[in-house]
Amino acid sequence: MQRFKATLAALMSISLIGPSAPGFAETYPSPTAKTPSHARPPYESGQLHGDQRILHALNRFTFGPRPGDLEAIRAMGLDQWFSQQLHPDTLDQSGLNARLAQFPAMQLDPQTLLFRFPSNAIIRQIADGKATMPQHPALRPIYENELARVEQRRQEREQKNQQQASIAPAPTQASDSGQMNMMAAAANPAQPPFPPDQIDRILALPPSQRINLLGTMRQPEFDSFRKALKPQQHAALIADLSPIQREFVDALENPQRVVIDELAAQRLTRDIYSSAQLHEVMTDFWLNHFNVYLHKNEETPYYLVSYERDIIRPLALGKFEDLLEATAHSPAMLLYLDNSSSMGPDSPVAERNKTKAARNPDAKRKAPEGLNENYARELMELHTLGVNGGYTQADVTQVARVLTGWTVDRPARGGEFKFDESRHEPGTKKVMGKKFKDRGEDEGRQLLHMLATRPATAKFISRKLAIRFVGDDPPQSLVDRMAKTYLSSGGDISAVLGALYHSPEFWAADSYRAKVKTPLEFVVSAARACSETRASNAAMDNMQPFVNALRDMGMPLYGAIPPTGYNWQASTWVSTGALVNRMNFALRLAANKLPRIAIAWPEQTVAGSTPTPESEEQRLEAVLVAGGVSGSTRAAVLDQFQQQTAPAATPARPIPAAAMPSNQSQATAALNRQDQLLAGLLLGSPEFQRR
Repeated sequence: MQRFKATLAALMSISLIGPSAPGFAETYPSPTAKTPSHARPPYESGQLHGDQRILHALNRFTFGPRPGDLEAIRAMGLDQWFSQQLHPDTLDQSGLNARLAQFPAMQLDPQTLLFRFPSNAIIRQIADGKATMPQHPALRPIYENELARVEQRRQEREQKNQQQASIAPAPTQASDSGQMNMMAAAANPAQPPFPPDQIDRILALPPSQRINLLGTMRQPEFDSFRKALKPQQHAALIADLSPIQREFVDALENPQRVVIDELAAQRLTRDIYSSAQLHEVMTDFWLNHFNVYLHKNEETPYYLVSYERDIIRPLALGKFEDLLEATAHSPAMLLYLDNSSSMGPDSPVAERNKTKAARNPDAKRKAPEGLNENYARELMELHTLGVNGGYTQADVTQVARVLTGWTVDRPARGGEFKFDESRHEPGTKKVMGKKFKDRGEDEGRQLLHMLATRPATAKFISRKLAIRFVGDDPPQSLVDRMAKTYLSSGGDISAVLGALYHSPEFWAADSYRAKVKTPLEFVVSAARACSETRASNAAMDNMQPFVNALRDMGMPLYGAIPPTGYNWQASTWVSTGALVNRMNFALRLAANKLPRIAIAWPEQTVAGSTPTPESEEQRLEAVLVAGGVSGSTRAAVLDQFQQQTAPAATPARPIPAAAMPSNQSQATAALNRQDQLLAGLLLGSPEFQRR
């Protein structure tokens, strides 16, 4: 199996770095048909038409078409569909909202999140006596469990240090290792396994009693219980709990993980199920453009909830200046790029520190705070003007001075933006020839307005949008037209997208399936192709396998460490190893080998006919790959299918459904396994990898 995956992935790599796949499944002329030598070649338009035009829009403005989308847009009209996508508030999202209700923590502000699901920093403060534990009965068990784990880790570190200090050099490395293991085992006796009969008794309790019992367990007992649960038992443990009860159970094990897991799960739920697909695509665009790394510090996950929900998402299709100012005031951004710790060299606080140092030069002090240029640099280079935007290093320093005092109030407790006048650099600043008088926070607002309205910003943002929606090297004529719309509309993102949609460059025939999907686009499009369709019925109640798949493919959600975010260009994601990971995911998804994700491939055969690999491939191709695959891809899929299903002792050959067992249920199961393999191969095909 591994050899087959690697072979197919290598073929995919060649296909993906070559010319784009054909628009629809290849058709071949009859061998007897001849074209007169004097006949003029038929005219071929350079623009997409008909269904190709609809599929192109679906591939670029959504996370991938679902079965039935093509027909729905054909009936509605493509222009009307795009207009609806630009106005997401007009779309019915009741189904999505019902799914999002399972993530109640995602509606909380950072301060409440940190109180309900304490960070490691808060737990350490309580352990050190610097903070008090809440007395609420629903919160105290969560805090007590985490405190016990902190103390356990401290004891383990102390014991390890003592053991290393007390062990004399041993004659051999093996005996030294054995002595270490014996001492460690004696110092940390294993927790006895949780009795299986008690597990069954707990699972049989009504939800409220089950919750109460788990809340009374001490940390060692609870951890032993949790580790003893098999996957089916864990599913039974939470199956009939309310969303808040589920959060409580998960928080007993790891409160910080509740926030991180729900943050990723709600994001993927929106990407897969939202009717406002352009809004989700643009939310992803801006989260990447204004990147904030999830693990910058222990508070960042809590701030990212509000950052996405209250800043990025509501403004994703609005005015760029509004979005720029909102991100500049965001605690998530101020902490990520260190502006919260920036202090003017001549600010009141800096002057007081200088006076103290002069009075007592021998006093031991922590490293002094000072001007931090991180955010100022990325604000100009990555958020607005671009690397060639006409600014200098002196301008970066002056921007950093303008933004001193933009900080966060009590970040460890989820505080909000705060302008601290005492840390602000006084005096007039000059950025790119424009003077900013000493006006406190208003200096920063004037600066952001200047940056948002610069022609360089219009071109930089327009080019990034064109790369995302058109091609890795978009035509300059298109970028210039989008930039002109940006400036004339006051930075209206919807207007810029409208200019892109109505441009001939976007609809050029050679742009069809010309972009390689990023891992996020691939995973979500595969889920969308398999979910809520007329031809298949998928239950996707667990987003964690998708989260894990994105990590394995090198694109974890909120996981880009540098401020640049992820690169959307094909060269970043096309390699044999990366495509093996994609093929692994596609096969596991189609074969129902991902936990709590079930996909059914219902039979659709003509009465009296016998299913064959060819007929099943044709049926599944129509369901999964909008626009079809090429003849060469189809042949490769069937060849790989034959190799995987043929008996090992005989050459590869087609296995028709007629060879199924005589028992009807066994025959149905065998056919379903064949369908799963064919579906996985199609989801891993070059055509599906492109958009």
